[in-house]
Amino acid sequence: MRKHLVLTASGRDRPGIVERFTSTVIAADGNVEASRMARLGGEFAILMLVSVPEENLGAFRESAESLRDESFDVHTRLTDCVAAEEMASSTPCGITVMGADHMGIIHDVARFLASQGINVETLDTDVVAAPMSGSPLFTMSAVVKLPPGMTVDQLREALDEVAEDVGVGTAVHPRITEPESQPEE
Repeated sequence: MRKHLVLTASGRDRPGIVERFTSTVIAADGNVEASRMARLGGEFAILMLVSVPEENLGAFRESAESLRDESFDVHTRLTDCVAAEEMASSTPCGITVMGADHMGIIHDVARFLASQGINVETLDTDVVAAPMSGSPLFTMSAVVKLPPGMTVDQLREALDEVAEDVGVGTAVHPRITEPESQPEE
């Protein structure tokens, strides 16, 4: 029987980090089931769902956590894989948010989603230079799961109200495909 763990790690960015962490997975006869990795500032952050044979669980955790000696902050946590029935009972969709950068956009959108019982599956944000003016432009793309009974149209309508209050444009996409690059305004 295989056990699943979430591994989180961060440390000063340098070449070879991904290879170093994946080698600990391979050494434990493990597999990376899903991952997100990114350079943030001068740090490199890793988030992985790893499966390993139950008999290798202790050795894997010890090996992964020993990477602290190489200046990484490392944590592992056992997790259960979500049942397919649970996933099927909610509607997935994508959300895109874009507008002039200012404090609180992520918080305001997240507060709205939480108040509606909407689960965030993934969320990516960035601030880039606007094409014409060069001023800071905030972008967010997320994949969310709507609670039973909520429709994509209901989400779109409610999110439009939040967007108006926050001063951003939004778009809601009814499938887990890449969101459009420009939100509706």
